[in-house]
Amino acid sequence: MKLYYAPGACSLASHIALHETGQAFDISKVDLKTHTTEHGEDFTKINPYGYIPALRLDNDVVLNEGVAILQFIADKSPAVKLAPDNGSFERYKLQSMLTFINSELHKIIGGLFNPTLTDDVRQATIARIEARLNTYSDQLGDDKFAVNNQYSVADAYLFTVMNWLKMFKIDINRWPKLAAHSAMMFQRPAVQAAMKAEGLI
Repeated sequence: MKLYYAPGACSLASHIALHETGQAFDISKVDLKTHTTEHGEDFTKINPYGYIPALRLDNDVVLNEGVAILQFIADKSPAVKLAPDNGSFERYKLQSMLTFINSELHKIIGGLFNPTLTDDVRQATIARIEARLNTYSDQLGDDKFAVNNQYSVADAYLFTVMNWLKMFKIDINRWPKLAAHSAMMFQRPAVQAAMKAEGLI
């Protein structure tokens, strides 16, 4: 398998998940401005939408969309238990959490990367982020992990998105439970391996 990624972007979650499984894989860095890979490929021929992650399988089929890729990686190595069994209620809760992270955290926080945002729009976006994090932190309660109180691919995704907060001077320590989650995740060998490979640490 080959994971197409950009350093520190949402593809980091898939990169972490691959390291968790111990599966053999390659990585290829994508320049999101030129849409070319470090190996000179036209990335739009891999993912026509031009965004990462993309996962090229051993049969040369390409899977796009981070939420699908995370579940695929988990299902390829069921013994590692990065996702509950298909058909279980816990699996639907995982899918719900991945959707929440994707649409209510990733999309909103990611919007702050837009350099054309006005100050008013930026402040309104930050207010939305704060509201979502307040609610999710309350819902997390005493649980250690993002969903089902069990380590899963959702934790890799949550860690990745929470890592962006510091870029916009949003202090994660305002949400002690989320800060504790990020600190815990940073200590995992798979997280360290993925971040080192991407030049983040």
